[in-house]
Amino acid sequence: SRIWEDVTLDIPAGEVSVLLGPSGTGKSVFLKSLIGLLRPERGSVIIDGTDITQCTAKELYEIRTLFGVMFQDGALFGSMNLYDNVAFPLREHTKKKESEIRDIVMEKLATVGLGGDEKKFPGEISGGMRKRASLARSLVLDPQIILCDEPDSGLDPVRTAYLSQLLIDINAQIDATILIVTHNINIARTVPDNMGMLFRRKLVMFGPREVLLTSDEPVVRQFLNGRRVGPIGMSEEKDEATMAEEQAHLDAGHHDGGVDEIQGVPPQITPTPGMPERRAVERRRARVRQILHTLPKNAQAAILDDLEGTHKFAAHEFADEVGDGRHHDPAAPTASIPTGQGY
Repeated sequence: SRIWEDVTLDIPAGEVSVLLGPSGTGKSVFLKSLIGLLRPERGSVIIDGTDITQCTAKELYEIRTLFGVMFQDGALFGSMNLYDNVAFPLREHTKKKESEIRDIVMEKLATVGLGGDEKKFPGEISGGMRKRASLARSLVLDPQIILCDEPDSGLDPVRTAYLSQLLIDINAQIDATILIVTHNINIARTVPDNMGMLFRRKLVMFGPREVLLTSDEPVVRQFLNGRRVGPIGMSEEKDEATMAEEQAHLDAGHHDGGVDEIQGVPPQITPTPGMPERRAVERRRARVRQILHTLPKNAQAAILDDLEGTHKFAAHEFADEVGDGRHHDPAAPTASIPTGQGY
């Protein structure tokens, strides 16, 4: 069956992007397509100027060295301690001496807060620690692009908040492009520079975070506020009769399962004090100024609000006046990740 189609987006280099979507919409398949594990039937996937759907096996291998992947379940070897798990890519793909490997591994473990835990085995540590060990392993080859497949899966809200901060700090330190696939709304609201959403095999929209966070698209509002009423159902989508029945129940005073609806743009997480400033911030400001006129009106206003520091679009309970949040790209399907810092 067709998982997704006509998905066209350009992921800005050096920035943090999030791809949202209900369960089963092909988010993880999308990540696998970016690193060449799956090949789309048509279209292109361009990484650093190379279309990996057309390149040779040798070229694909070289492209993959640009990536670090944080897998959904950690994908750690249960028979190895954390040190050997993190060292594995270095031993497999480089000719470094063990002394060099040790320096790199210990540095990356310290970066993710696992210094002193290198002798522990995956079965001896918490889910959050396994996630961080997986992140450390993704960093050892100094990737230019980091893919995170549902990094919050299995974590409580507090550990998810720590992980969110860690991803921002890593972006500040190494200026890597980070793409996070998730359905965690707190991550989506506070971490990325850019957001996209997959639904019904299509990309609903992708762009600066303000585009989704101020959108009046029904599927976006339903997803961001965790409500039953809307296009998303238990089996991903609903027919019109079901949606009308749910709306009638809501109009009659029945609770729709969500929280108070939030509209607006919450502050983005900033690096921990003592960390470098994120170079992505200034690049993004320059970039969004150039594309501002192409964005929906509410997104334009929210971006200008941020640039000018007026904070009129700070997150608040949803108001009735919303603008046109729709953003469609008619171009042929393609996904692109440039690694040069050209913004």
